[in-house]
Amino acid sequence: MVLQFETAFAEFCGTRHCVAVSSGTAALHYALLAAGIGAADAVITAPNSFVATAEAISQAGALPEFVDVDPRTYNLDASKLRAHLETHCQHDRQGTLISRRSGRRIRAILPVHLYGQPADVDPILELAAAHDLTVIEDACQAHGAEYLSRSSHIWRPAGSLGLAAAFSFYPGKNLGACGEAGAVTTNDDEIARKIRLLRDHGQARKYEHVIEGYNGRMDTIQAGILLAKLPHLRQWNEQRRSVAARYRQQLAGCDEVALPYEPEYARSNYHLFVIRLKDRDLLLDHLKECEIGAAVHYPIPIHCQPAFRYLGYHAGDFPVAERLAQEVISLPMYPHLQEDQQDEVEEEIRQFVGAGSRPALQMARA
Repeated sequence: MVLQFETAFAEFCGTRHCVAVSSGTAALHYALLAAGIGAADAVITAPNSFVATAEAISQAGALPEFVDVDPRTYNLDASKLRAHLETHCQHDRQGTLISRRSGRRIRAILPVHLYGQPADVDPILELAAAHDLTVIEDACQAHGAEYLSRSSHIWRPAGSLGLAAAFSFYPGKNLGACGEAGAVTTNDDEIARKIRLLRDHGQARKYEHVIEGYNGRMDTIQAGILLAKLPHLRQWNEQRRSVAARYRQQLAGCDEVALPYEPEYARSNYHLFVIRLKDRDLLLDHLKECEIGAAVHYPIPIHCQPAFRYLGYHAGDFPVAERLAQEVISLPMYPHLQEDQQDEVEEEIRQFVGAGSRPALQMARA
């Protein structure tokens, strides 16, 4: 059944391979290891993701190195990435890109498709090619999201854009199991072969361990549930898009609230519907009092987390990511959200922002 799910999800993502593993974190970890990332390396990613993005890098032996994000899309900013590569890195005599910060080799870029919206991958891939870097997608929230590649003029599924991509099937995801599960998608035969070894104690065949691996297999019951749910995913994503469109219509003209920005190159799966406003914490408290299930993703950027203090970053290093952490709030979002439930959310938000004079948030100029 695991093999059946791997075949079906690879087809869904438009890739040759899907390797099922035990979690999205394991998927990120194994993808990095299979790409050869290790102790002498650094990997560039965004600071406003779930901590697992950075954990996977550090647990592969590498150092996370952060670049700030775009204030509209909340994803890795390609222009800031270019500036970082040009000013904070240098090529050694062998042509290897070295981080001035850590002295390590820059080996990979790990863009996050945050909240289900694809990062702008084309310019990231161009920069990676220019500097001989690997691109691995963190697609843990992006099941069924699509990216319009300007180089090929076609819409491509998230998970088919880099050397490999990691997905999570945590129960709250657009495609969720009943427990922990994940997968790596790739078109690279060798990457897929290595991950199959890594997830199963390095076994080429039973009791023949060719490398040191991990206990990272997907449970059969999770594969069966995912296999049963996968045929419904496109419909569920379309329902989420309809819910998102109605939120936009309802909250249009509410100057205190910044709505999600969806660029022409991205087709989000709306894993989350995230708005921004100055009094985020007060709104969160208000919605909780109304028994409306809002949440914050994510209140502390990774570079400010105590666990990553050793990296030497400080508050103020990534102002956009830090501002987002103070202003974002996720509204209820799932395929079967009813119109009367959305009406209640809208009513409470408008009541909150109308209760006092609050400065409008100019998101595009943030």
